[in-house]
Amino acid sequence: MKAVGIILAGGNSSRMRELTHRRAVAAMPVAGSYRSIDFALSNMSNSHIQKVAVLTQYNARSLNEHLNSSKWWDFGRKQGGLYVFTPTITMENGYWYRGTADAIYQNLDFLKKCHEPYVIITSGDAVYKLDYNKVLEYHIAKKADITVVCKEMDEDADVSRYGTVKMNDSCRIEEFEEKPVLSRSNIISTGIYVIRRRQLIDLIERCAEEGRFDFVQDILIRYKNVKKIYGYKISNYWSNIATVNDYYRTNMDFLKQEVRKYFFKEYPNVYSKVSDLPPAKYNPGACVKNSLIASGCIVNGTVENSVLFKKVFVGNNCVIKNSIILNDVYLGDNTYIENCIVESRDTIRANTRHVGEDGIKVVVEKNERYAM
Repeated sequence: MKAVGIILAGGNSSRMRELTHRRAVAAMPVAGSYRSIDFALSNMSNSHIQKVAVLTQYNARSLNEHLNSSKWWDFGRKQGGLYVFTPTITMENGYWYRGTADAIYQNLDFLKKCHEPYVIITSGDAVYKLDYNKVLEYHIAKKADITVVCKEMDEDADVSRYGTVKMNDSCRIEEFEEKPVLSRSNIISTGIYVIRRRQLIDLIERCAEEGRFDFVQDILIRYKNVKKIYGYKISNYWSNIATVNDYYRTNMDFLKQEVRKYFFKEYPNVYSKVSDLPPAKYNPGACVKNSLIASGCIVNGTVENSVLFKKVFVGNNCVIKNSIILNDVYLGDNTYIENCIVESRDTIRANTRHVGEDGIKVVVEKNERYAM
């Protein structure tokens, strides 16, 4: 494909509360076996984009470990491949990434050395499948300067944390509001953009000269009446996981048969780094209903409507309902968990009770079972 990919995976989300104290949002576990960034990387690979740069910054250790081998997404190649860029102090610059446009600017040499005429820009915190070839074909057919992938949300959805757009009959974007208090549209930007490489370099360099750092505010909104910016609507499943409630809802969606079939069984596939773990083990007395149980788990108690990630141990007489248990958690005997997200590497002591009364409760045990 005649495009290079950029995945913006450096951001922090305070709306994720304790879940992002130790990891980036793009490294959040999803659906038992995946990380959030796997979906963007798989889409790049399935769209035959051979050169992808991941821009990381905040709490990047686990994300960098996940990306330490590019073979899982078929980027192990002589030409192109997977590049991971973190902020670097140079003679000219001593800043961390100050925004999405600044992150691209600090790695502009990567784009200047590329030969592909187009750039696909996406975030690492969304769960979806998309053929970027179709977006690029649309972009070329419309003779657009920038194409923004959009999705029409339900009428009752809260769109205040997204960028909302209004398009005319030819799908040209006429209005773009970033995180509006009162939205006049329920069509949102998914944070996926297509732009010509030379034009992106020019716009980013102009932003840097003017001391501007944000791609949405300082390029999309600022140039919406100057550049031809078009919207490309998608109708398939798309979910952003940058809040605790959205993260919980997205994982619970995988308990629905149609969502599991779409992501697990329908082509194209979603790829991830594979762990060498034994299959889940269900001991006598275990009772599991409508749940996802990942490899390496040992279940002795009751699990209902829940997602258990890798290497979770569920003790005797435990009850887990409507909850997400992240990787490598030990649940002692007679534990009761409901409406919770249990942080990875926790040891929940026996006879403990955690219930999310008003919304989803994030359970973080301050134990030292593992070094940080």
